Amino acid sequence: MAPTKETAGATPPPLEVPEYWEQAKIELMKRDRIMKKLIPQFGDLHLVGHGDPFTTLARSVVGQQVTTKAADAAWNKLLTACPKITPAQVIKAGAEQLSACGLSKRKTEYILDLADHFKAKRVHANQWAEMDDEAVIAELVQIRGIGRWTAEMFLIFNLLRPNVLPLDDPGLIQGISQNYFSGEPVSRSDAREVSANWEPWRTVATWYLWRSLDPVPVE
Repeated sequence: MAPTKETAGATPPPLEVPEYWEQAKIELMKRDRIMKKLIPQFGDLHLVGHGDPFTTLARSVVGQQVTTKAADAAWNKLLTACPKITPAQVIKAGAEQLSACGLSKRKTEYILDLADHFKAKRVHANQWAEMDDEAVIAELVQIRGIGRWTAEMFLIFNLLRPNVLPLDDPGLIQGISQNYFSGEPVSRSDAREVSANWEPWRTVATWYLWRSLDPVPVE
């Protein structure tokens, strides 16, 4: 989801380039021979944040365990049903209308539960920016349908946290396999060992490994 043009009085979009991005690139290229080759291939491309917490999480739930094409199709239908994707709008739409967007029964339940958590203020979105990564994850995984991977994607794409290592992400594992192990299978232990060299910029290294598999960032 690319940030859209904001209307007057709306929350401003996140900074275009994460403030740590250039420093992270320099340090990663100094200490990691693969990053030294990889990072220059993508010029000025960088991580682009998604501004609204609820929208980001709803989009993550829609995208779980389906192809990007299928997720985009369901998301576009959801945008038609709920143009603003607010908790109140999603709850008002109800299960039948959400299912008609191509969402499974389970995903429909998950999105309604997410909306209910936000509307009832059982999550503290306004405090997440001040909370550390694990504290945010602990709060998010209390919501049905949000596991650690989804929470980590939220840390990366909404809170723009610089040092997230999503070990459950197949793209990260595949990127490490192809770039560091000549395509050989990679264990979580292997991934942790490689990533030790990226601290405290594991998000940035992960993003470049995603780009090595798919040069166009997923919006």
